[in-house]
Amino acid sequence: MKRMMMTMLAAVLIGSSVMAQEEKNEKREPRKFDKTEMVKHRTDETVSRYKLSDKQAKQLLELNTKYADKMGPRGFHRPHHHGRPGAGRPSMPPKDEKGKRPEPPKDGAKMKEHRQQMEKTMKAYDAELKKIMTDEQYKNYQADRKKFHKKEKVAK
Repeated sequence: MKRMMMTMLAAVLIGSSVMAQEEKNEKREPRKFDKTEMVKHRTDETVSRYKLSDKQAKQLLELNTKYADKMGPRGFHRPHHHGRPGAGRPSMPPKDEKGKRPEPPKDGAKMKEHRQQMEKTMKAYDAELKKIMTDEQYKNYQADRKKFHKKEKVAK
């Protein structure tokens, strides 16, 4: 009798916690990312981290807007990911007009070509960023990027 009562009590507790969790999940709306908001957020993060002036902030916003489609959601200069779930995964390419992501290259030659194109874009972005930042700010930016890439390689 005791065993049956304990089993029923456990079943009720588990059932109620599952129902509460489902209600919580239903209330939460999926977060929608607007490209301009993401660019603004990325710019604001960099401005505060490296203490950029208002003029530099304006130039950086223009640069980040220019490279928004090429960089993807995480960007190149993201020194840390604030512990967000899934932040260690590679970024997804942006969606096209139809809302579909491009297929990743299947063969090695296309992968190499894609990687080279990404590196070329990163170098161009860095060159323009270097013109915006002071030597000290750019030095700190480079140091943060190196730390971030070391962490990424260790995680793999």
